[in-house]
Amino acid sequence: MHAITPVILCGGSGTRLWPLSRKSYPKQFARIMGDESLLQGCARRLSGQGEGLEFTPPMVLTNADFRFMVTEQMLEAGIDPGPVLIEPEARNTAPAVLAAALHLAKDSPDALMLVAPSDHVIPDTSAFHAAIAKGAEAARAGRLVTFGIAPTHAETGYGYLDLGDAPDGTGAAMPLRRFVEKPDLETAKTMLEAGTYLWNAGIFLFAARDIIAAFEAHAPDLVAPVRAAVDKARADLGFLRLDPEAWAGADSISVDFAVMERADNLSVVPYAHHWSDLGSWAAVQQEAGADENGVTLSGPATAIDCEGSLIRSESEGLEVVGLGLKNTLVVAMPDAVLVADMARTQDVGAVVKALRAKGVAQADSFARDHRPWGYFETLALSGRFQVKRIVVKPGAALSLQSHVHRAEHWIVVSGTAKVTIDDTVKLVSENESVYVPLGAVHRMENPGKVPMTLIEVQTGSYLGEDDIIRYEDVYARESDD
Repeated sequence: MHAITPVILCGGSGTRLWPLSRKSYPKQFARIMGDESLLQGCARRLSGQGEGLEFTPPMVLTNADFRFMVTEQMLEAGIDPGPVLIEPEARNTAPAVLAAALHLAKDSPDALMLVAPSDHVIPDTSAFHAAIAKGAEAARAGRLVTFGIAPTHAETGYGYLDLGDAPDGTGAAMPLRRFVEKPDLETAKTMLEAGTYLWNAGIFLFAARDIIAAFEAHAPDLVAPVRAAVDKARADLGFLRLDPEAWAGADSISVDFAVMERADNLSVVPYAHHWSDLGSWAAVQQEAGADENGVTLSGPATAIDCEGSLIRSESEGLEVVGLGLKNTLVVAMPDAVLVADMARTQDVGAVVKALRAKGVAQADSFARDHRPWGYFETLALSGRFQVKRIVVKPGAALSLQSHVHRAEHWIVVSGTAKVTIDDTVKLVSENESVYVPLGAVHRMENPGKVPMTLIEVQTGSYLGEDDIIRYEDVYARESDD
């Protein structure tokens, strides 16, 4: 049995599923299709053993903003997160894949690595493991393996893989003729009828040594900066931060363009079972299923005389009602509502661009802001005051800090807070409050075994999150993150 190291790419911004998915908390962390997030589903799928396979703990590539979300969700799912590499800035998939290969090759140059996006849905784990096993045979023979999905319709949102010949039905790896960019509808229909094309799933399998050699042959300009970023990486609370100066010298390019479309040792494993990248709300509706009228409901939602519509509420206290809707998408969040023609779900990214142009915070951020110690959400905001609900995880602590422009009142509503204000340390229980004067050095901790919730009232001339002087921080944060 040969161990395979999963390499999970977890840095996407997820704008196509706005308003549920946003830059500050993209779709891979959201629970879109059940009780676990897409990241957790991916990690669980690529763990343990099966079909003659054995997986090592995964390697995850993400950015600094998501590092604690990654480890928290992985541990919540009972999965060892393995090494987590922090990309200083987004550089597309080629530098990320090369960094993972170089890091893995330090100890195991012949190790097989399976590169997978964190936000796909692949329900049949057994069938997927069988496909990986087929690909592993080719990868051990020095092939660069990609996985192609048997198309079910003429799709213009995916790239395609040209096999030259129709798959033989065995699922065995076969030579890949070429990559095809996202087609127009007529071309997609022609390729579907030909039966010799597969959707490009963006999932790859190869030996670390072989993909490094492919980069050296086909994208040599990437090798030096990425190698330097890996060699100069520094450990940070169990994470590995790639060197930002070296990383900045790497071009932003996909692994498809940089290597796969140029290599001559390519194989593809046809996968004829269900797969989705949840690339649009229409895809979410297809996954969730619809009633006899083609209506899909999620959360506190009601449909009356509706057809072909998706109505979804993401707030327990917000009932969304559709009346007489046809082919309509409605997604309601506490701070934003999207109403769209179902035929336009591939264009949701344009909504985000329009909101960014207006300076609308909801384009990228939620009212709830996730932090390594828990989260906070703004309940009320005015010129000189802000009210927040703050939830601190058991055993967690905010940094020792002070503010230049604001004072704070804390009211504990559940649990117990351990509060430091200058030289005073005391416990504050439910229904008790404490005042933090402007400029006071303070810290909030949860010494208990259940989440602690408090209401924070800020007053002052400036209430931004960057009004913070941090003295000590158990999470080694370098800014207001």
